[in-house]
Amino acid sequence: MGEPHDGESGHVHEHSHAHGHDHSPKVNDQNARAVAWAGLLIASFMVAELVGGWLAGSLALMADAVHMVTDAASLGLAWWAFQQANKPADARLTYGRDRLPVLIAYSNAIFLLVVSAWICIEAAERFASPEPVLAGPMLVIAVIGLAVNIGAFLILQRGGDGSLNIRSAILHVLGDLLGSVAAIVAAVVISFTRWYPIDPILSVFVALLILRSAVTILRQSSHILLEGAPPEIDREAMKADLLAAIPGLTDVYHIHMWSLAEGKVNATMHAVVSSADLTETVLQKMRARLNDEYGIAHVTIEVSIGASR
Repeated sequence: MGEPHDGESGHVHEHSHAHGHDHSPKVNDQNARAVAWAGLLIASFMVAELVGGWLAGSLALMADAVHMVTDAASLGLAWWAFQQANKPADARLTYGRDRLPVLIAYSNAIFLLVVSAWICIEAAERFASPEPVLAGPMLVIAVIGLAVNIGAFLILQRGGDGSLNIRSAILHVLGDLLGSVAAIVAAVVISFTRWYPIDPILSVFVALLILRSAVTILRQSSHILLEGAPPEIDREAMKADLLAAIPGLTDVYHIHMWSLAEGKVNATMHAVVSSADLTETVLQKMRARLNDEYGIAHVTIEVSIGASR
């Protein structure tokens, strides 16, 4: 490595892994435990809330309960993704399973969009044909649901790392928490005024909040899955920095960057070095700077000798 190939091209292909400056959120047992406990807590209450919402005739409660069902499933998938991401790379998956949590976050966002649409459709039907709601049972179930969701939210906040997978899980639970708050408000309003439309109105409000956050998660996860360039790295600024900081490097072009997972940036590029004697030194300095300054721990560099293009 570091010597030009035979022939006139004078090209060197340098493939490097630098692991000293990994910007990616860590997949660890703490993350997995947080997701598992939050999922179990939600699963323990979701059936009771679904049945209670149906008996009380409350769309807000039933919407929250259906959301909790998807939450339990989504948290289970998130836990599984964390377990899989810890497995080493193999001959079939040479990059490992780091992207799996991103795929689960993307799927969770899709689930949230479906749930939001279902809530809005049900609310429209309730507006057209208002139905009476039993405010007393609704209030009791909503208060218990709020306590459960606060517990799950705190578990994820304290045990998570801010990754997409954890954020999508928190988003699910936060949607449930808001649903419980909406159900409590609706129950109080109905108790004092008998104004039943408040139930679907607050359901739509919660659905729109969930929808807005789901779109954010969907956009971020899909950008990674489509191997888009990391938004935090300015390619032209990085090129200028490399040229200014590394003597003997005369040009850098064909720069391609993508995220394998959150914070795990891969890159390929073509470097032009002024002299063959400087090739190894330039490559080492490029690897070190890309890793230390930009968090690019996996880079393939093609080198040619001579002046810039």
